[in-house]
Amino acid sequence: MKLVIAVIKPFKLDEVREALTRIGVHGMTVTEVKGYGRQKGHMEIYRGAEYAVNFLPKLRIEVAIASEQIDQVMDAIAATARTGQIGDGKIFVTQLEHAVRIRTGETDVDAL
Repeated sequence: MKLVIAVIKPFKLDEVREALTRIGVHGMTVTEVKGYGRQKGHMEIYRGAEYAVNFLPKLRIEVAIASEQIDQVMDAIAATARTGQIGDGKIFVTQLEHAVRIRTGETDVDAL
């Protein structure tokens, strides 16, 4: 099993969710986060005062999947989250050792 963590632009969430649903991924966790990378920050004006925005709003998506789905999931996220502009995000993949569905007691791939 794998845990896929993707950091994307907020307005891309619905497209990414729909793409994952189409390939059979029916659950995800979404967290609002802030961060920066090469995009860094930018200057904004609020009530006439200019200030620096160092951390930009992003969404962190976590999806637990069977190992066989990894290529499909990464392709779906990358294709739908891509705008071609700096700050499109990143995808990270880690090994998932064990999973349990609390309600039924199912384990590992059956729990996904």
